[in-house]
Amino acid sequence: MHKVLSTIRDEHRSIAAILHGMEYLIREVRTRKAEVDVRVFRAMLYYLDTFSERMHHPKEDRYLFSAMRKRGAGTNALIEGLEKEHAGGEQALRQLEQYLLRYEEGGDKEFPAFAGAVEQFVQGYWDHMRKEEDEVIPLAEKLLTADDWMEMDRAFEENRDPLAAERDTRDFQKLFTPSSISPRRRSVSVPADRSCRDGRSRPAGPAIGPPAGYWKPRGTWVKVVHPGGVSG
Repeated sequence: MHKVLSTIRDEHRSIAAILHGMEYLIREVRTRKAEVDVRVFRAMLYYLDTFSERMHHPKEDRYLFSAMRKRGAGTNALIEGLEKEHAGGEQALRQLEQYLLRYEEGGDKEFPAFAGAVEQFVQGYWDHMRKEEDEVIPLAEKLLTADDWMEMDRAFEENRDPLAAERDTRDFQKLFTPSSISPRRRSVSVPADRSCRDGRSRPAGPAIGPPAGYWKPRGTWVKVVHPGGVSG
C-alpha cells in the first residue's frame, strides 16, 4: 500500500481511539451511573479540533481529493460529499462543546441531550471514515500515478499525527499529556476492532477505563499521571 494511504489509515486509528473513548464515557454514565470526567472529554475534543480538523482533513482535501478529481471522472460526487462533511466538522465540534457545557452546568437533567449529541457526532465520524476507507482509498489506488503519490507522501510527512509515536507502540498512555495533545489525563492501548451497531467493522480504538485514578486497557490497570507528575 502507498505510504500516504497507510498514514491516513493510521490517523483514522487515532481518531477511532477518541471516538471509542467518547462512547465509553457515555456508556459508563448510563450503566454505572458514573460521572463524565469533563477534563478527559475536553481533551478528546481538543485532539479532534487541533489535529483532525486543522491537519488531517485539510491534507485529504488539498492533496488526495484534489489529485483524484484531476485523474478520474465520476469521483466528484463522492469527493464533494466528503469535502462538505470536512467543512462542517468544526461547527459540529462547537455544538458538541455546547452540549458538554450545558451538561457540566445543568447536571443529570442535561445528560440525555448531551448523550444524544455525542452518539450522533460519533456515528457521523464512523460513517465518514468508512466512506474514505471503503470507497475513496480503493478508487485512489486505481486512479493516481506514481508522481501523485510522491507529492502526497511529502505533504503528509510534514504534518504528522501527534499520537503517532504512542500508536506505533500500540500504547496510548501519553494520549492526554502536554507532550502529545493537551494537559489532560493519560489514555490506554489499542484493542481489537469493534463493530458498529449495523454489524459493519470500524477502526480500532482504546478501551478507556474509569477516570478515577486509573485506566484499564484490556485487563491491565495503568496509573493516571497528570501534568507535572502528580498521579491520580
